[in-house]
Amino acid sequence: MPPRLLLYTRTTDYRHDSLPDAVAAVRALGGFACEHTEDPADLERPLESFAAVVFLSTSGDVLTGAGRERLERYVRSGGGFAGVHAAACTEYGWPYYGELLGARFTRHPAHQPGRVLVAGPAHPATRRLPSVWEFTDEWYDFDRVPGGGARVLLRADETSYDGGGMGADHPLAWYRERGPEGGRVFYTALGHAADAYRDPLFLAHLNGGLTWVATAVQGRFCGEPVAPLE
Repeated sequence: MPPRLLLYTRTTDYRHDSLPDAVAAVRALGGFACEHTEDPADLERPLESFAAVVFLSTSGDVLTGAGRERLERYVRSGGGFAGVHAAACTEYGWPYYGELLGARFTRHPAHQPGRVLVAGPAHPATRRLPSVWEFTDEWYDFDRVPGGGARVLLRADETSYDGGGMGADHPLAWYRERGPEGGRVFYTALGHAADAYRDPLFLAHLNGGLTWVATAVQGRFCGEPVAPLE
């Protein structure tokens, strides 16, 4: 069986118009069995049949108290977690989520072209990218450079666009072999606009990151088929 992903796109703050494109793009990657939901009750269910939970441009408070407990238990027991773009604008009041993701969004300048610098070229999320990548996005700033064993994969070249606020060490994507006492974690700040989900290089980046997160726990979490979410 292919790795099974739970794609979660609930928003209680800003909602990206690109969300349908994001979901369709992940489904079209072809290497995953995907379930998509915006119902927080689905995060209260056991998650062990999924190789990874993916927050696709979620925003605001998107989980119930029971859902927070369930997600934390899942990650601590070895489940994979991936966040895309506005996943960093999510659950500001839940300290564990900030620890899990590694950094939180603070601001962004206007959507504009700029340059992405590949900092970790050997990772599956970056192997197919040029060392300097011209892209158009919002160029998120964060409250910190992610720590806790996180390794930065992509950085923003702030000399290539207007309004950067982090300087030379400006992370855009990173990963951790183990999240907070648990499974693999991958995050990318890219993916604001619908066009991103038709860009071959961005799709290669996304596919590599999701594959890396999900396949680490394929044997442990993906066993017998289970019923899809209602």
